[in-house]
Amino acid sequence: MAEEGKGGLGGLVGKAKDFLTDEKIDTIAEKVKSVAPDSVDKHVETLAEKAKDANR
Repeated sequence: MAEEGKGGLGGLVGKAKDFLTDEKIDTIAEKVKSVAPDSVDKHVETLAEKAKDANR
């Protein structure tokens, strides 16, 4: 059971942090803003900034 804990959620979070660079977060945010109503743009930007902060 201890072996499962080593590669479980912690390993997944580490892989996500490696994959989600600030540039990729910005790219995703721009794609979301391109299809979402303008009224949510500020919220998307705020979420992207929080994602970048969490990724550090």
